[in-house]
Amino acid sequence: MKSIIISSDSSGGGKTTVTLGIMKALIKSGYKVQGYKVGPDYIDPAFHKSITGIASRNLDLYLMGESGVKASFSRGQGDLGVIEGVMGLYDGKGIDSEYSTAHVARVLNLPVVLVISPKSQSTTLCAEINGMVNFENIDICGIIFNNISEGYYKLLKAAVEKNCNIKVFGYVPTDERLSLKSRHLGLVQSSEVEDLNEKIELCSELILKNINVEMLLKFFRESFDFQDGYHVENRKIRTAVAYDKAFSFYYKENIELLEECGETVFFSPLEDKCLPPNIDFLYIGGGYPEVFIKELSNNKSMLESINKKLKSGLTCYAECGGLMYLMEGIEDVNENHIFHTVGFFKGKSFMTSKLQHFGYAQIEVTEENNILPLGLKINCHEFHKSYISSNEKKIFTLTKDTYNGKIKEWNCGYINENTLGAYAHVHFFGNLNMIKEILKKAKS
Repeated sequence: MKSIIISSDSSGGGKTTVTLGIMKALIKSGYKVQGYKVGPDYIDPAFHKSITGIASRNLDLYLMGESGVKASFSRGQGDLGVIEGVMGLYDGKGIDSEYSTAHVARVLNLPVVLVISPKSQSTTLCAEINGMVNFENIDICGIIFNNISEGYYKLLKAAVEKNCNIKVFGYVPTDERLSLKSRHLGLVQSSEVEDLNEKIELCSELILKNINVEMLLKFFRESFDFQDGYHVENRKIRTAVAYDKAFSFYYKENIELLEECGETVFFSPLEDKCLPPNIDFLYIGGGYPEVFIKELSNNKSMLESINKKLKSGLTCYAECGGLMYLMEGIEDVNENHIFHTVGFFKGKSFMTSKLQHFGYAQIEVTEENNILPLGLKINCHEFHKSYISSNEKKIFTLTKDTYNGKIKEWNCGYINENTLGAYAHVHFFGNLNMIKEILKKAKS
């Protein structure tokens, strides 16, 4: 499968809009497109899937490891692969390019297209482009300008062709109809954008009109053949996964591993009245429970169903929003009110105006418990504006390396009966031992 990476000089540079438009334009041209997303993102892959009809896959070198990224990439299905980068091209975990989009480009040996949204620049922008091209040995094959007028584009194209040794594929003109709304943790989910199809249809038409897609296609490249050793045995475990507008943050490969373990069924904490029958394992991922807290709290029969099953010993793993949901309540900041939730863990979740923890970290299991072995280390990612007030015992110590060499440390990870809940998001490819231990408990 020939592929290409869409990156930018910064977050907010137009990567998502251009990526979605290119995907749609390629589909209109008769290609089957596989989407990918660099980094620990759930929102953008959902947008990809809404356009391509194929589940998008994450490529995160920190969470998955190099072999995990290669395995995930190899599972793609399509004629062409379109990989959306994260942040700026060289922005990684710290103050170098490790774990960045550029790092993924090197690992997969794929070319990069830069999407740039310039303002009041011409020759100076050329200097910046040359700096990005020459910063590391990355194959930056061309540029797409975003959110500019036709006249400004002609000026920039002439400037780049004079001062830079790089292709200019075209531009996406300024059009307010292309904007995607955002909320406190980033973009609104694709499932919440009522006119998404109209926006992407418009974007694809603008791309087909103003970008040389035929020239762009010449730069798509076959990557290497990669091995996929990330499989588990079928233990006939029936897993229930919470999935709706409130809980949708799941890595595709995590679900695939659970499917290999047996049978996976999906249910909605918003709409369904109770858990699916005869389940061995419950998985509640992240999402926006605070946004849909009224509906979640009003579904009393589901709250009671989950609480009862967890108290009877059902094995459960809950991440971030899932952990919040299992507490006694979640604060609705608009009404200054705490709405009742499952109540399996003692304590409540409160929303704040700033991020509590953000970025990559490493977990170590530092307290004895009945699910995970002492000393187990887990690579994770946190991104949340809530905190939990609880006296429940915490079994995780998390550490984060900062740019100045200092170590940030905090505690999380709650266990009650056979239920583990934590704020950390985990990709199972990079943490196979963790999920294997949890599934052992599910079938014990």
